[in-house]
Amino acid sequence: MKKSLITLLFVCTVINMFGQTPTTEKPVKTDSDTKVPNSNEGFSHKAINPLKKVPLDEALVLIYDYDGSLFSFDLESEQIAWTVKATDAYTEMCANKVTLLDGVLYVPFINGEIFAIDNQTGAVFWKSRIGNSTDQIVLKDQIPVINDGKLFITAQNQNIYALDLKDGSLLWNYKLDSANNDIPVLYFDNKIFTQSGNYLYSFEANTGKLIYQKDFQEPMHGKPVTDGENVFIANEKNVVYALSPNKPDVLWQFKLDENQNNIKERIFCKDKKVYFAAQGPEVSSVYAVDSKTGTQLWKTDFKDDTIEYIVEESDNVWGYTRKAKLFQLDITNGEIASETKLTTQPISNLEFADDDSLFYYSDAALIQFEFKTSDENEVYLRTSIKDNVYSAFVKKIR
Repeated sequence: MKKSLITLLFVCTVINMFGQTPTTEKPVKTDSDTKVPNSNEGFSHKAINPLKKVPLDEALVLIYDYDGSLFSFDLESEQIAWTVKATDAYTEMCANKVTLLDGVLYVPFINGEIFAIDNQTGAVFWKSRIGNSTDQIVLKDQIPVINDGKLFITAQNQNIYALDLKDGSLLWNYKLDSANNDIPVLYFDNKIFTQSGNYLYSFEANTGKLIYQKDFQEPMHGKPVTDGENVFIANEKNVVYALSPNKPDVLWQFKLDENQNNIKERIFCKDKKVYFAAQGPEVSSVYAVDSKTGTQLWKTDFKDDTIEYIVEESDNVWGYTRKAKLFQLDITNGEIASETKLTTQPISNLEFADDDSLFYYSDAALIQFEFKTSDENEVYLRTSIKDNVYSAFVKKIR
């Protein structure tokens, strides 16, 4: 009897020691958790023409209009060269961006379709489709991330996908924590990093095997970026984290000024520094932080305005605000190099045409902004203007 009691106590002790559930991170999952889409999630693809490299037609500028139509505009003839649209979409909306590689345009549409398109003619090499919905948005705020013959993208159906660049076929997919996935992924060191819900995920790019899934205990709604050594990501509120690419160790964290948040895609790395823009009700700011230590190097404030977009170009930080202020900051110290109150409100990225000008899209036209004169030249004029415009995208073919 005494021997049985000792044995029982030993068993209980072992269960107590090793049976506790982690409170901060989910256990790493295995290959068996990488799922092929079922009939509810759905995936299909169609190869139309063999994929090939295409010479660039550098007279063209690509316009992904805010009504969801994609077309190229010939800057020399001032004519539309070709137009491509989604097969179906329940609302007129762009909400995505385009990647150009070897003369082929990879285009996500809100209905879940992804096309590979000849930049010269608009001819389609292949079409893939995530799901078969005609009454909801499947792909939102995505830009195809391409590396090593694969295209990576996350969707609003709670999945991340890797497609074969040759024909758009499915290589792997994985079910994420949240259905609302509207931040592009990061490819780095043969790994894919993406946020979803409270988590940052790291996958083997080739196989889709989960490396880690780190729980931050609050929504992670920032674009992951890298300085070539580590990975940086912001949460939905006011913290930027630096992490090791191989394990979920937080190396440092940086807290924004009081009442600032919402970095989202306004973040990039250059020369071992991290640059990001945060929004606030009274002050919106651009920060520069040392990527090794998380030490703030400089901060530039915009009072009574909200920064909508930033990008690096020629050792300057460019961006615009909600009140249509176009600005240029010296990347070394954050000093304002130029500032212009535009008469047209940008709703797209800034695409630098040359050393003298840049393109952006407004609700009414494609604008070419001249640096020396501050002229806003209408290059392409829409025939109608819509209300409640979400976003557009422009890209010079080069």
